[in-house]
Amino acid sequence: MAVRFLTKHVFHHLTSVPKPIPTLSIHKFQSFSTEPKPRISICPDYSEHSQYRKQIFLASLLRRYGFPASQLPNFLNKNRFLLDWDVVEIEKSLGILFSFKFSQKDLVSMVCNCPGVLEFDFLKKWKMGISEIGFLWASPSMIQSVLEFSRRFHLDPDYLKKNARILQGFGLSDGTVARILEEFPRVMMMKEAELLHRIEFLMEIGFPRNVIDRLYFMFPEMLRYSVEDRLKPLFDEFRDLGFVEDLVRKEIGKHPRILGMELGELSRCLELLKTLKCRVPIKDRILRGGAFRAGFEVKLRVDCLCRHGLIRREAFKVLWKEPRVIVYEIKDIEKKIEFLIQTLKFDISWLVEVPEYLGVNFEKQIIPRYNVIEYLRSKGGLGCEVGLTDLIKLSRLRFYNLYVKPYPECEKIFGKLSKDVEVKNRHPVGLWKLLKPQKYTETKEDLRNMKSFVELLF
Repeated sequence: MAVRFLTKHVFHHLTSVPKPIPTLSIHKFQSFSTEPKPRISICPDYSEHSQYRKQIFLASLLRRYGFPASQLPNFLNKNRFLLDWDVVEIEKSLGILFSFKFSQKDLVSMVCNCPGVLEFDFLKKWKMGISEIGFLWASPSMIQSVLEFSRRFHLDPDYLKKNARILQGFGLSDGTVARILEEFPRVMMMKEAELLHRIEFLMEIGFPRNVIDRLYFMFPEMLRYSVEDRLKPLFDEFRDLGFVEDLVRKEIGKHPRILGMELGELSRCLELLKTLKCRVPIKDRILRGGAFRAGFEVKLRVDCLCRHGLIRREAFKVLWKEPRVIVYEIKDIEKKIEFLIQTLKFDISWLVEVPEYLGVNFEKQIIPRYNVIEYLRSKGGLGCEVGLTDLIKLSRLRFYNLYVKPYPECEKIFGKLSKDVEVKNRHPVGLWKLLKPQKYTETKEDLRNMKSFVELLF
């Protein structure tokens, strides 16, 4: 019992001290009995030791390769099958992974996501296979993606070699092949005829080989879409909507992710554009690239909102209520959403109630108002909690009068409202004279009629 208790203590020490342990030796333990116990040493035959000693050695080994001490207990508890493996072989596996020039962060991420890659026989086979194939252009990120996928589906290097040669034989550059294997490793399991059919379809609709190479580099997951079930019906939809093939090819050349649209998705986006109710300048900015491009921009913003938790119906509703979102960059929208959730502590569903949040300027309106409210909250100057509606929907003048004007120190945070701003005339001086209504002379009879009409009212 004493040895077991002390062993647990040593394991806890290994997984909690931030500095890596320089040695793998274990200090001897003193028993409560009168006879001293011999020193316990780590030997290659780990089957003779308890599970606790194996955890100690494995934890120390993983620490040397950069695993955070705080994550080790949870990692080992979830993957107890590692305790049944030879620890010496696990150390060799980590050495093989390190030879692929993974960064410490990527190495830890890969082992946490797919701990099965630590199997020594699997890695030995793949190291030999990659060296025989001679992929000098193989990047660490590509190797990581290939190893994780191959381990999950029990693939050997022959799958990689065969399909990579097929892609190269068709004319795709090494960089594009590496990009495909990194983003879409399932390509290793595709049949040759299926691969060629999907690539040749792009040639049939008018794309030259060099453009096809660029399209697959920009959007590798294009290979996942079937020609008969997805690509052909998608082009038929474009044609039915009235878009000519030259326009479609031009837009796909600029934005290959157009081929990732679901069937009927572009039609739904164009319906939204037709029903927008906004100022003419905003609608002109939305449609300045044409209806096809505008529909795709709507699709990208719907996908962005859905990634953060909204359903598609709610995302379309937000865009319909606040069309300015369509002209903003995706990175700006995500910045506002992150601020809404992380800093303001509001749920994403608030965007359905207050879509104007995504339409206002982040630096000039959202940040100054938030700073004022936070300052007043810290000083106890708020009588009630300020919601997202009050923060966004109030006009600048009303917000100033309510939260800034009574507190002079807030003017430095919010900025003063200048009263001496020169207002530029939108029309030439004297134009009002031309628009002045014609004045008619009033006769005595007109005056009598007006007087009699007023007397009737009383």
